[in-house]
Amino acid sequence: MAKDYYAILGVSRSASQDELKKAFRKLAVKYHPDKNSGDKVAEQKFKEINEAYDILKDEQKRAAYDRFGEAAFQGGNGFNPGAQEGGFSFNMGGGAFSDIFEEIFSGGPTRGHTSRQDTRMRGADLRHDVRLTLEEAFQGKSVRLKLRVPIACATCKGTGAEGGAQPATCAACRGTGAVRFTQGFFTVERTCTQCGGAGQTIERKCPKCRGEGRIHQERTLETLIPAGIEDGARIRLSGEGEAGVRGGPSGDLYIFVQITSHRLFQREGNALHCTAPLKMTTAALSGTLEVPTIDGTKAQVSIPQGTQSGQTFRLKGKGMTAVRSSSRGDMFVHVQVETPVHLTNKQKELLEAFEKEGDSSKTNPQSEGFFARIRDFWQELCDTSKENGEY
Repeated sequence: MAKDYYAILGVSRSASQDELKKAFRKLAVKYHPDKNSGDKVAEQKFKEINEAYDILKDEQKRAAYDRFGEAAFQGGNGFNPGAQEGGFSFNMGGGAFSDIFEEIFSGGPTRGHTSRQDTRMRGADLRHDVRLTLEEAFQGKSVRLKLRVPIACATCKGTGAEGGAQPATCAACRGTGAVRFTQGFFTVERTCTQCGGAGQTIERKCPKCRGEGRIHQERTLETLIPAGIEDGARIRLSGEGEAGVRGGPSGDLYIFVQITSHRLFQREGNALHCTAPLKMTTAALSGTLEVPTIDGTKAQVSIPQGTQSGQTFRLKGKGMTAVRSSSRGDMFVHVQVETPVHLTNKQKELLEAFEKEGDSSKTNPQSEGFFARIRDFWQELCDTSKENGEY
């Protein structure tokens, strides 16, 4: 009688791979020989579900089964029932149960131990920090980096073998990268110690790199830091990291930009902020204030009469360069009115005369308004105390 692999696993013919795996996992645990010692029915059931999943998990085998049934696998399908009376065996080296076994008992899916590992390995990524001034970040800068990193060995052309020869197939594992041995009911597979799982060995190692396929050498690299770069920005240079092992691809180089603090400017994105002292007379009478800019020039700020400390003036287009653009941000000048110090007697007399001249409520409205609010506050406090009979 023809076997219905879908019925054996208890799934529909349209079941997904995830559904197949879940069904098999559940049945494999239920009918496992360790849980059903001496139960011939459970043993046979376990063989059937293993055979069914081994066919249906493979897309090509499944397609052949859907079209031709069991006839598509006459002559062997990889399933080994182990025709020993009173015993049961199966191969963990590539059958259905090996895929689920590690997932159930080790907490994760298998990684294909029967497949030979690629001897080529990608090189490691590198990091290099570059420190710039704010002016250099504004203009952009070409930097030269000196790096001592592994590069591909020119003697063996990165193969690790003398004369550039290709590695030979490992005799111990025959190129699979793993060796097998029987342990009880199971055929256990382990990484080949002869080749380290690579499946290949180098008979005569390159004397220059000793089989690694790369050597450490200092090299110089020049790159451009774009204008407008911000503090903490990262630049990736593809393929400029460590050379790969035995012809593998190179890693990448990451440049991390650090911008030092500036003595005049504070940066916010593409905007620059500057605090400038302002003479009391200029603030009162009006005038101009000359300030430096990040591009090395100077700009004039028009100061109107009565300018107060903390007032901000905007200089359009005088900020930082935008990355990969010709536009610039703005610059903001925050003025702080400076109180005169070290006055001469004549200057003191003039200020005293100024203080007596005119109406202070007009010349100093903020001060007069503040003290007026203070007087109102104390008056309200006294009125409240009288109402409460406190005095």
